[in-house]
Amino acid sequence: MIGIGIIGAGDFGAAHARAIKQVQGLHLVASCRGNNDALAAFTSEHGGRGYTDWRKLLDDKDVDAVLIASPHHLHAEMAIGAAKAGKHVMLEKPMAPTAVACDAINAAVAAAGVKLMVAHLMHFALPCMVARQMLEQGTLGRPLVGSSWIIKLWMEHNRRDWHLRKATGGGMLLTAGIHALDRLVWLMDDDVVSVSAMLGAMSHDQEADDTALLGLRFAGGGLGQVQSVGYRNGAAGYAMDLVCEHGTLRIDMDRGTMLGRDTAWTDLPGSFEPNWMHAALVREWSAMRDAIADDKPVPVDGAYGRKIIGIIEAAFASNETRREHEIAGAP
Repeated sequence: MIGIGIIGAGDFGAAHARAIKQVQGLHLVASCRGNNDALAAFTSEHGGRGYTDWRKLLDDKDVDAVLIASPHHLHAEMAIGAAKAGKHVMLEKPMAPTAVACDAINAAVAAAGVKLMVAHLMHFALPCMVARQMLEQGTLGRPLVGSSWIIKLWMEHNRRDWHLRKATGGGMLLTAGIHALDRLVWLMDDDVVSVSAMLGAMSHDQEADDTALLGLRFAGGGLGQVQSVGYRNGAAGYAMDLVCEHGTLRIDMDRGTMLGRDTAWTDLPGSFEPNWMHAALVREWSAMRDAIADDKPVPVDGAYGRKIIGIIEAAFASNETRREHEIAGAP
């Protein structure tokens, strides 16, 4: 039985706890949160010991692996600390706010010989998985153009002050828009070489962005665009269109995946789950269990997590210079 510790026992930590409970071979043994009352409520519901200091959780001999679901600017210190303590790491997105911090995490993980998986949930969401399978069959040919968006309420009940500031890795793009970017990059299956971007706080009085529009150039000639919009009042949109050589795909998290051919859409069977996020978390933790127990490669490693952050850093730089920005080290 693999003992799991949760660092960041908040709303999404609770979602992870519910998923962990459904994965055979995993057991939640400890959780950490600074607020004593909130921590007590969390452990009462999900079980395990409670710690207000994450370093004490890492000292717990029954913890074999940790989930880090803390504020973004704390990811690197906690992940490096976990690796040095010999714990495997499931690290919530974003991997870290900067590529330099991602490099430090990857170096620590390599030195310690532990597993690191970056929790990019789209890789385990059924509509995206079905789209990936369609692309791997080859009948649609190469993806040429992709458009991916997440448009949602920004000031949700779990929004905190650190979400609103740049120095703490806040903003809609790093918090939620990263899902739309990740989904596009994963399904285009190619490296991004340059980014053109516009960002701002369009609907809220805050330092960090609530809106971002990204244009991407891929190494193989493909083009992509990402919309990351956190509105004040509206209705959510969470979808993607992919234009391939011999057809189109549409991914809608509220409907499933559709194939476009001969001017008509066809629903792809088995591509919709009513509670897709919970099911994706269960798949994510099942993959983490297999990586630890059977020494299998993790599906989303630190190199990929770092690549996504490199794209976001290029987007920030493009917005500042008002020019297309090349990604350092891209092909």
